[in-house]
Amino acid sequence: MLKQIQNCYKNEKVLFSKHARYEMLTEEFGIIKEEEVYETILNGKIIEDYFNDEPYPSCLIYGKTKENRPLHVVCAYSNDENLAIIVTVYQPKPEKWIDFERR
Repeated sequence: MLKQIQNCYKNEKVLFSKHARYEMLTEEFGIIKEEEVYETILNGKIIEDYFNDEPYPSCLIYGKTKENRPLHVVCAYSNDENLAIIVTVYQPKPEKWIDFERR
């Protein structure tokens, strides 16, 4: 699924949910910019899969920005529309994650 999501970014077929936009603006570690989400997805990896999510399967992507900021992005993928949907974005709290990859 990661390759499809990355291709959506390259083809500008990405939709940010209202929730994701809110989380990006109110992140406790500082505002998350769209380009940081882009960097995270292009350089990231899937650390959890949510195949049964509705209405589209989704996944949790972990990656770092060019500035080495760790981010988690929950992203759904619509195969019918070839569209990536950013569900939420946040900077993981170090005390809740081992190397930002395992709970």
